[in-house]
Amino acid sequence: MEKAPVIIVGAGIGGLAAAIALAARGVSVKVLERASGPGGKMRQLEVGERLLDAGPTVFTMRWIFEALFEEAGEELAHWLPLTRAEILARHAWDGDAQTFDLYADADRTEAAVEAFAGSDELHRFRAFRAEARELFQAMNTRFIEAPQAGPIEMTRRFPPQLIARLMMMNPAATLWSRLGRYFHDPRLRQLYARYATYCGSSPYQAPGLLALVAHVEQEGVWLVGGGMHALAQTLVALGKTLGVEYQFDQHVQEVTVANGRVVGVQADGFHPAAAVLFNGDVAALGEGHLGQAVQSAVDRVPQSSRSLSALVWSMVARTDGLPLSRHTVFFAKTYQPEFEAIFRHDRLPETPTVYVCAQDRDAADGPRPTGVERLHIHINAPANGDRRPLTQQEIDQCTEQSIALMSRAGLRLLHDPTLTRITTPAEFDRLFPGTGGALYGRANHGPMASFKRMGSQTRLPGLYLAGGSVHPGPGVPMAAMSGRLAAARILEDLNIAARARGSTRAFHRAATSGGISTG
Repeated sequence: MEKAPVIIVGAGIGGLAAAIALAARGVSVKVLERASGPGGKMRQLEVGERLLDAGPTVFTMRWIFEALFEEAGEELAHWLPLTRAEILARHAWDGDAQTFDLYADADRTEAAVEAFAGSDELHRFRAFRAEARELFQAMNTRFIEAPQAGPIEMTRRFPPQLIARLMMMNPAATLWSRLGRYFHDPRLRQLYARYATYCGSSPYQAPGLLALVAHVEQEGVWLVGGGMHALAQTLVALGKTLGVEYQFDQHVQEVTVANGRVVGVQADGFHPAAAVLFNGDVAALGEGHLGQAVQSAVDRVPQSSRSLSALVWSMVARTDGLPLSRHTVFFAKTYQPEFEAIFRHDRLPETPTVYVCAQDRDAADGPRPTGVERLHIHINAPANGDRRPLTQQEIDQCTEQSIALMSRAGLRLLHDPTLTRITTPAEFDRLFPGTGGALYGRANHGPMASFKRMGSQTRLPGLYLAGGSVHPGPGVPMAAMSGRLAAARILEDLNIAARARGSTRAFHRAATSGGISTG
């Protein structure tokens, strides 16, 4: 009798990465996905007969994917065309004619800081950058690449002198307060505080350790040939060469348990499984969306702990005025009211930060697209799509406020509502049940927040987790790492030895990394 496969529920990046890592070790793998194609949050929409990325828009931490392909005996560069972006992002402020660009080249970024805010701010920026690098080097192999652990176990991973050094950095401080030690120019403090939103959190509540993202991002942002959705398609193509079976339009209604262990799933019938990896938001399990038998296998995510959702416009439009980069961020004059509105008052902010991904542009100084261009516009929103869907009046008002902010910063947006698709928190909740539209799992609020995320293993034998809602956190590269961590845990529990097809190491140690998804 043929041995039952490992079943992966959900073809998001975490599940796709886990499928490759398992199949590369000779494990039979079947992926069941409710949607008609792969990607999960890495969606693609058609607007005006053009395809747009409608989820994450940045490819970073390239080394994670290089290690994944190495496990399969392949090279990433042979499968996916990648071009390093010279400009990481352009930044503009309400009513301020001056813009600021972050560059891949560190010297250019330093020159930009000095021209933007002066020589004293440059000295403080250098100190900040050095600390961000130190934080990353301390946390990378001990946290990001390692299985989830509690506070006591985490301290065992650090030598005493490093613990003393980290304590001197005051890890309990919020990101906003840490940034205040370095940046006297409020615009730069606001810019780097935005890294908290990369994990769906408020910089006024997120831990200062997130400053390490500044180093991670400086190491590289990449443009993917064919758009971000091409990454998901490429992972599927690689998985197929390893024998992974993919079934789309397959809605898994229940995870089946017998004798205290997971034995399969119910979709179009019963699918037996040696193990089940759930690559969806862990909140869906806790809310009972995959059956009562597995509901208590995970920690429930209270509504008050949800991360940010978003209001997203996917459009084909014309622009004029301020030249967009591939990634451009428009800030309001003040920052705190945005997060008070979302996390305290459960409503859209009156003065939101507006992120624009111009998907037909490779650089801010390149030629302006002729005619219309593809734009992904994203603002932060509360994850309340399951209990208080936005009214049309709220959506229209937010649209007007966002366009007005961009106009005051110098960008004129000429859009046709018939060539615009809007995704609200309620729609995200429909796509990802049990979340209310939260896009990053739990909010990373408080110094102990990282320990509240579930790891790869649940309380129920045979049931495992991957995706942005579990350790090591949200974002495309982190989700891929979660898939590799889950695969390693499954291999260990199934007593499957690593084969010599590609790298036999569980993880690829690298000296460099990339950034975390802007979306």
